[in-house]
Amino acid sequence: MTRVTRFPFPATDATPAHAVLQRLLVVGLVAGLVAGLAVAALQHLTTTPLIVAAEVYEHARHVQEAAVSGVAAHEDVAQSPALRTLSTSLATAITCIGYALTLLALMLFADEAIDARRAALWGACAFAATGLATGLGLAPQLPGAAETDLVARQIWWLATAAFTGAGLYALLNMQAVWAKALGAALLLAPHLYGAPQPAAPESTVPAELAARFTAASLTTQAVAWVLAGALAGLLWRNFARRESAGREALS
Repeated sequence: MTRVTRFPFPATDATPAHAVLQRLLVVGLVAGLVAGLAVAALQHLTTTPLIVAAEVYEHARHVQEAAVSGVAAHEDVAQSPALRTLSTSLATAITCIGYALTLLALMLFADEAIDARRAALWGACAFAATGLATGLGLAPQLPGAAETDLVARQIWWLATAAFTGAGLYALLNMQAVWAKALGAALLLAPHLYGAPQPAAPESTVPAELAARFTAASLTTQAVAWVLAGALAGLLWRNFARRESAGREALS
């Protein structure tokens, strides 16, 4: 007798695998695009002016260094405000699409019921892993800030995000005491090890400007994760209801 293999996501019972994949892609694209446009507008009002201000300080430092060394300063071709806004908005939309697709895929894999509230909570946890936890060691920086080796920073960031995500899942979804202890250890491990730091933390921008940028960047990232999750969950639930109504009408 031939056994029928069920699709491994009970949240999608009675829905063929190809239909689930199609719904995943459509919902992720639409939710991510809408969230991305909203976040891009927020960035235009918050982080972009701070980046432009930091670039002025950085250019002034290059001019000063060139004057001291007797070398003519290199004039950078300034990007037009319209082109900057367009490129930033496009990158933000693509990022939010990735957020929505990632959250939906993880929730399906974890056999989590998908709706707006749960997906928004997953988005908040994702921000905690990729924004808050990593920001404790490697805060978002403006142009002109002192930096360390890029590879070392990337390795620490990826490890911290993975450890924090796994630790939060263990603390919130597992009941065993050993699992919760392991989750707490995973949360602490990257920070006990420590993020790579520059030998001389110098910057061409004022500390107040850098602090404002860090706060604004983390805020927009949080909005991106939560909004992408909430919209993805809402659209997913609406798609599921329509498909269920359609099957009932045919039966």
